Amino acid sequence: NGALNKHHKDDLSDQIKAATKENHFRAENTQLMLSYQKGQITLQQYKVLLFSLYEIYKALEEELDRNSSHPAVAPIYFPQELARLESLESDLEYFFGQDWEKRVIVPAATQRYKQRLRKIGQENPELLVAHAYTRYLGDLSGGQVLGKITQKSLGLSSKEGLSFFSFPGVSSPNRFKQLYRSRMNSVELTEEEKAAVLEEAVEAFELNIQVREQDSGLEVSDRPVRVFDDLQKMLSIATETHQSRSDVGAARFTASPVLQFAVGLCVALATVGAAMYGM
Repeated sequence: NGALNKHHKDDLSDQIKAATKENHFRAENTQLMLSYQKGQITLQQYKVLLFSLYEIYKALEEELDRNSSHPAVAPIYFPQELARLESLESDLEYFFGQDWEKRVIVPAATQRYKQRLRKIGQENPELLVAHAYTRYLGDLSGGQVLGKITQKSLGLSSKEGLSFFSFPGVSSPNRFKQLYRSRMNSVELTEEEKAAVLEEAVEAFELNIQVREQDSGLEVSDRPVRVFDDLQKMLSIATETHQSRSDVGAARFTASPVLQFAVGLCVALATVGAAMYGM
């Protein structure tokens, strides 16, 4: 199908790839991504990450559902093939039991990410295209590999608890990605709207990665704390519970290799498929 294979430099998908190229490069060359390859995640860390992903996808998918007939959203609306919310609910129930919702942890940066998705869903639904593309195509590209690594590092005997990584509705990820890009490129946007979508794609990526390699306790006044900065603080507390209360404050600002890896998993969940976008 010629429509699926056409590639023009003015295609929205190609423009997003170009606009976020630096973000991809930075994410793929951090110590955190290198740590991921070693498969060092712990069960506690994975559980915390699932909570954050659940909150992000709940906001994204509810806004996509609500705007499913919007002319910019309708062409890239594939709930049967891509939706992650039920998978995440299944994984959370596996690890926490039926009352898992009472135990949801929402880091402040995740809360801000949710608020951004809610805001654009209400005010500028066309910008949801950037978030859907960034998350779903990354997850689709890296899901199979990430699932295997996570299963092995956690010592899980089955795929239970790993539903997030599986896309049973997609028989060929590569063919589906071609279809998705083709549909996205068919969205009619003004030049101003297209520029806004490109800007939002960069922001979507930044919301999904830790953009600065420094102690998470150092606040940079001109930049918001991102999801993975926040999670690193939480995970440092979760892994230092044996310390006294007076020591926990100090533990917030440690960045041991294991904690760096946990943040690396977050980065991987959002970006490990980035290099495969061109496939």
